[in-house]
Amino acid sequence: MIKKYWSDPVYRFLLKAVFLYLLWYLVYQQWLHPQGAFDLAVIRNLEEISAFILESLGYTLIAESEISSVRTIGIDGTHGLWIGDPCNGLTLFSLFTGFVLVFPGSWKKKLWFIPLGIITIHMLNVIRVMGLALTVYYFPDPEILDFNHTYTFTILVYGYVFYLWYLWSRIGSETMTNTSEK
Repeated sequence: MIKKYWSDPVYRFLLKAVFLYLLWYLVYQQWLHPQGAFDLAVIRNLEEISAFILESLGYTLIAESEISSVRTIGIDGTHGLWIGDPCNGLTLFSLFTGFVLVFPGSWKKKLWFIPLGIITIHMLNVIRVMGLALTVYYFPDPEILDFNHTYTFTILVYGYVFYLWYLWSRIGSETMTNTSEK
């Protein structure tokens, strides 16, 4: 019975994807998240890049001494924006990577597509953090921040990840077609 499912490419893809997701979930929940260093490193990087760009655009940021948490970025005159672990992008990195790993395709292409995808997802998350900081500055109503955090930026970021998956499925399909023609 297992052979029957394993021989079907769709079931094989789904089984591999579920296995990788469960593996990531266990490693993350049992080791990486409790340790906290990996999450914090990604959050600090989000803060640093966002701060650099916002300051380059002429915004004055809340002084570090005024911030009670290293997870906060904000434009002077606001309460700032706190970045939680679920918002740092690690789950998106793992979902994106898992999809590319289990979807057929050249390992050579996977070795450049995965890092490039992670970098672009991270940069889109930087834009998201900056957009939310600007939302707090220009539209201090908490409901506007909540709406943009929950819907606008979530749809944009997840939409981009789906687009990357689509691109990879096209690249993987080309690889499979080219391999089968040889």
